[in-house]
Amino acid sequence: MDEDTGEQGLGRRERDILALERRSFSGPGAKERAVREELGLAPVRYFQLLNALLDDPRALAHDPVTVNRLRRVRERRRAER
Repeated sequence: MDEDTGEQGLGRRERDILALERRSFSGPGAKERAVREELGLAPVRYFQLLNALLDDPRALAHDPVTVNRLRRVRERRRAER
């Protein structure tokens, strides 16, 4: 097994994205700053990867609470459009 892959098969970056989503951020721009500094990703790319993760069964197995919460937020936003 690859050392960057967890039990559920998620890579380090995927696990780090889910971990960042579990946190709360204090002010405007704080999350985007954390995305750039901690993950080395542009916010647009981060949200692309996050959106793909929400449809990945491995992510659901790894962190069902976070994934289900984010799926509900995504569905609510889609319904508002």
